[in-house]
Amino acid sequence: NGCRVTLADERHEAIAATLKRARQLFERRLKRPERVTAALDRLIPDPKGDGACAAELVIEAIIEDRPAKQRLYASLEQRISDATVVATNTSSIPLESLAEGLQRPGRLIGLHFFNPVAKMPLVEVVAGGTSSEQALQQGQALMADADKLALRVRSGPGFLVNRLLMPYMLEAARRFAAGTQRESIDTAAKRFGMPMGPLELADSVGLDVCLAAADVMAEAQGLEVPASLRDRVDAGDLGHKSGRGFYTYDRKAQPDRQRVALATGDLDELGRELVAPLLDEAVRCRDEGVVADGDLVDAGAVFGCGFAPFTGGPLRYRQQRQATG
Repeated sequence: NGCRVTLADERHEAIAATLKRARQLFERRLKRPERVTAALDRLIPDPKGDGACAAELVIEAIIEDRPAKQRLYASLEQRISDATVVATNTSSIPLESLAEGLQRPGRLIGLHFFNPVAKMPLVEVVAGGTSSEQALQQGQALMADADKLALRVRSGPGFLVNRLLMPYMLEAARRFAAGTQRESIDTAAKRFGMPMGPLELADSVGLDVCLAAADVMAEAQGLEVPASLRDRVDAGDLGHKSGRGFYTYDRKAQPDRQRVALATGDLDELGRELVAPLLDEAVRCRDEGVVADGDLVDAGAVFGCGFAPFTGGPLRYRQQRQATG
């Protein structure tokens, strides 16, 4: 029958926009008007967040800023019950740092969704150093009820999926800054089997969001963030949402594309070079036990990153490449 959900946001227009998107999604998925109405009746606007006091689980999805999240948690703990689970949708901030200051740190888990949420099956269920097993199981059960593939991952910068994606996306940004045509980069990645090019993906996610995640992961992973990416963000070129990023977008949100400059063979080589840092990071994630085993690294990459499904995942692809020389 579904869950009763309250939507809290200080901005009334954000709640209105969410309800509009939800209606459109329900109409596509549920078809029958009475089912659409029933689903919408369970989605309740709650600008002041009063519904939190009766919630079994609260999902936080505010900006990627640790102090802002901690202030919200401090406010929440004054209203919620001792048994309420708090789940953060952070894409990269380790849960241990977010749990500092919580009266009951065991209640904090991660539920990291991927865009577009309605289409992406994977959700990372993130276990922080203080997360209780009961809270984690409650989060996994909710994701199962929502027909999501729940992948338990250990907390750390970038968790699994973003940790795999970031070296790949930064490699693409470096190539572009060094003069490789953007269309060639994105076409090469898609020829390899990725669902979209890394520069297109960065524009879609938001260059400011990518930069914030890269800064969190840079020190832990030894990544070098290209100065050109920071320059774009400082200039207000944030990607799709600002109308300009790696591409420039018209009023219909269509990017300005040019003809691909590289030949087919060069594109295939470039595609392999672009994903090479992702393959190396997959090995490190397996060896460090970010997830339970290598098969789950591959599953996370395929269902979370969209890594070329026909390869079986980065570890399997790497093994096959090594076997064939």
